[in-house]
Amino acid sequence: MQIEKAKEFIKGTARPLELAMYQYFCEGGSKQKVLEELAKYQNEDGGFGHGLEADNWNPNSNPIATNDALIILHRISALDECDDILQGMIRYLSSGDSFDGEERRWLFAIDSNKDYPHAVWWEKEGTGISGFNPTMSLATFLYCYGEKSTYYEEIIKEGEAYLKATEDISGDALKCFLLSYELLAEHKIENVLDLPKLKELLCSRIESAICKDTEKYGVEYVPMPSDFFAGMYPEFITEEIQALITAEKAVLAGLQKEDGGFDISWKWSNEYAEFEQARNWWRPRITLDKLLFCL
Repeated sequence: MQIEKAKEFIKGTARPLELAMYQYFCEGGSKQKVLEELAKYQNEDGGFGHGLEADNWNPNSNPIATNDALIILHRISALDECDDILQGMIRYLSSGDSFDGEERRWLFAIDSNKDYPHAVWWEKEGTGISGFNPTMSLATFLYCYGEKSTYYEEIIKEGEAYLKATEDISGDALKCFLLSYELLAEHKIENVLDLPKLKELLCSRIESAICKDTEKYGVEYVPMPSDFFAGMYPEFITEEIQALITAEKAVLAGLQKEDGGFDISWKWSNEYAEFEQARNWWRPRITLDKLLFCL
């Protein structure tokens, strides 16, 4: 992988948020700048929308975009330094909006997604629930930073039971469980889940989830090591996962485009003309992940 070309691609094409993240990770940039750019995607109700998830242009607050914001805040170690943003998130998530009280799950897809340009997977089907994505990380966030209620504790435990019972789990869902583990560990909360056992289970699920066929990397939408380990979660890298990381790094040079960036491996599967703009927003974000994966 050509590191400098990747950096130049990000600097020349990224949205202000991803550019601020690049500068923070690679150029000694300000954490505050990342927070300022992230706050632009937050609504008055405290939730996030406005295309933070680049292939869902719904401006309304939704759980997935709010979870994306949570991931970013954790990634830059800012959860204890952004009280206004954090209190807004707590207010939104506690409001019951886009939360199925009967199932005790936040929705993966909400009704109003259909009213704005979006990829087909953001169209609500049935209840709009997709397992524990993003419920596991959102419930853990509220337990750690909001009220330590038995209600959220029970949801977290339900999530663990789901993980134990579900061997075939998506990479995006696994990332919610990884963040849940990290939040509980960082807050030294050991009376909700058995963290060593959860870590062992997560390592096993990640090993199973990562696609072993490197010819599919960058071509098909398959879980790759860089989806999990782009500067994050190094404590989950087992010997088997390290071999997969080495395998991906060996093929990255062939996936890097002439302009220095990496491309997405999916289509919106509909006729929205905005897909190309979304692709142009995604590419620097993916390229930043590949860069952090290799550094």
